Amino acid sequence: MAQIDIENTKVVTETIKRAEISVRGIVQGVGFRPFVFQLASQQGLKGWVTNTSGEVKIEVEGPFTNIQIFLEKLKTEAPPLALIEEINYLLLPPVGYSNFTIRESKTEKGKYQRISPDIATCFRCRQEIFNPQDRRYRYPFTNCTNCGPRFTIIEDIPYDRLTTTMKKFKMCPECEKEYNDPNNRRFHAQPNCCPVCGPQLELVDNQGRQITTYDPIFAAANLLKRGKIIAIKGLGGFLLACDATQDEVVKLLRRRKRRLFKPFAVMMRDLDEIKKYCFISSLEEELLVSTRAPIVLLKLKDKNLISPEVAPNLNYCGVMLPYTPLHHLLLREVSFPLVMTSGNISEEP
Repeated sequence: MAQIDIENTKVVTETIKRAEISVRGIVQGVGFRPFVFQLASQQGLKGWVTNTSGEVKIEVEGPFTNIQIFLEKLKTEAPPLALIEEINYLLLPPVGYSNFTIRESKTEKGKYQRISPDIATCFRCRQEIFNPQDRRYRYPFTNCTNCGPRFTIIEDIPYDRLTTTMKKFKMCPECEKEYNDPNNRRFHAQPNCCPVCGPQLELVDNQGRQITTYDPIFAAANLLKRGKIIAIKGLGGFLLACDATQDEVVKLLRRRKRRLFKPFAVMMRDLDEIKKYCFISSLEEELLVSTRAPIVLLKLKDKNLISPEVAPNLNYCGVMLPYTPLHHLLLREVSFPLVMTSGNISEEP
């Protein structure tokens, strides 16, 4: 990361009131442009910010002291999901900007930058999907600037809705209002959507025929309760799911995947449920609830209901928490942990 030596720049007079800035790293898909907008507004600076194929470019204009503060906070107060590798800037004469805007992104041939990974559902989005009074109640594709799909929906850079798979879905007026509101956490959230304008969930049989149901999540939960195996579309592909407490269905899943002994991972509803089945340290808990929502290897308690077929002859189990709204909604409907394994045959990519 470039070091910003503010002390050595103090010789520059206050007549220099514009800074041309470039930022590289993981700075697209992490709420960086809204952050820059808010920071510039706080410092009373005018100018613009834009995504390009290779970096985020910024121009700010105003009192030099404010520009110095802006440059420092750009590094120290960046969004938690951002990873700044380099900041470069050049001081220039002012040009008379009248406001601060987020400009249309620019494609640059031959340029590239790192892309944000997908991000586990944040606390506020989880609150929305379980709140009957919220317009996103039980909506399985809820997301915001702080969470949701990134890497798996990007088709090209720079990162904008039109270069993702969400380009097929035009935002409704309510979502547009959120997208354009600097005080909303969905300000410039590219995958922003809701039940009115976003993707819809379907339940289909093993021939791909749609199953008519008022609530696909409730219907899928009932299938799991009856000992069925279902395929769930996740962020990066399909996961096969079944009741992790039932020996016979786990055995059936092993036969179908031709995976006779290799352990399966298990998804549990929340930390309280995990603690019923496993021993968990503070570090393991921290990993489980992180934005990456990884699978964490936990020691099973002696008396638990997890089928021995999940991890044959082992007293450890790979455990993860739900990381999409669909997972959260489904796990809330069932009263047991779910085996979650990739939809491919064993040993295939």
